[in-house]
Amino acid sequence: MGKVLVISEANQRIFDKHHLSDSLIISFLNDGSIAFGSSKKQGNLKVYKITKEINGKDIELWFSMPEGAFVAEAVWPKGSIQEFKSTTEGLGRMIHFPNVKSFVYLKENDDLKAQMAQFGIRDEEHLQFLLMKNGWIDFSKSRLNAEPSPEQMVVLPRENGDTITSRTTWFKDHIEFYELERN
Repeated sequence: MGKVLVISEANQRIFDKHHLSDSLIISFLNDGSIAFGSSKKQGNLKVYKITKEINGKDIELWFSMPEGAFVAEAVWPKGSIQEFKSTTEGLGRMIHFPNVKSFVYLKENDDLKAQMAQFGIRDEEHLQFLLMKNGWIDFSKSRLNAEPSPEQMVVLPRENGDTITSRTTWFKDHIEFYELERN
């Protein structure tokens, strides 16, 4: 999958209750059975129903993918898949990333370079490392239906206790970062 897979805080609690680890959730994408007939394949938000046998029992998860966004969300099924809407509250923890060397893109911009220096971020590789180490999506500040392209608010917790946030978009298979701000 060429997107960043996230789990909302609400779904994390459900997955924990059912003893579904990150690696097990990711395995649904690798060897689960996609039910195309009962998935939502039309519109700006695609939602795929994937089942997998775990300990002799079929488990169903949904994976939502907003058109043009770099995030996909693992979701515990609830209600109608056709009526499903993207999460709009809380945070989402990033658990899986595109299998490419570099998926972060930074424009040549003096303001952004100054912000990176202020936060001790050396380059795109360092930013990607931080994202993979402990990146989150702030669903409440993301605009997954924005035109011309969806915006995801990335949150990077820092060792000193504060966080860095950035508005991001998906640009030619890369996460494009805009301004970096301390929160």
